Amino acid sequence: MNEYTLRAVGHVESTLTERAAAPRQPDEGAPDAWLVFDDRYVAALDGLLPGTDVLLLTWLDRADRDTLTVHPRGDVSRPLAGVFATRAPDRPNPIGLHLVHILAVAGNRVHVRNLEALDATPILDVKPLLAPDSTQR
Repeated sequence: MNEYTLRAVGHVESTLTERAAAPRQPDEGAPDAWLVFDDRYVAALDGLLPGTDVLLLTWLDRADRDTLTVHPRGDVSRPLAGVFATRAPDRPNPIGLHLVHILAVAGNRVHVRNLEALDATPILDVKPLLAPDSTQR
């Protein structure tokens, strides 16, 4: 099997420190948080603007990478499902995908609304949310 090297570009600063206390989705009480980027990536933040939405990719570093099936949303009354059919954090490659709204950009820090990622979660990438007719690539 092939292996690939990922490089974190920063980390999350959040009041969420315990996985059990974290909301499962951003609209379930996730707090605002800061994305803190390594100084060498500040130029990559150019063009990120308050008031816009972006896709944030994180590495769920506290996930169990051997988990292949889960009860959706941790509800044991629901039948087991493969992790690829769920948003469970435990999975072979625990990449988190978060739609976040930018509140502010200050140097190497980006303030975002409703992020359910835990404090110190590594940031892998940020991508703009493109409209279907967008020419931005």
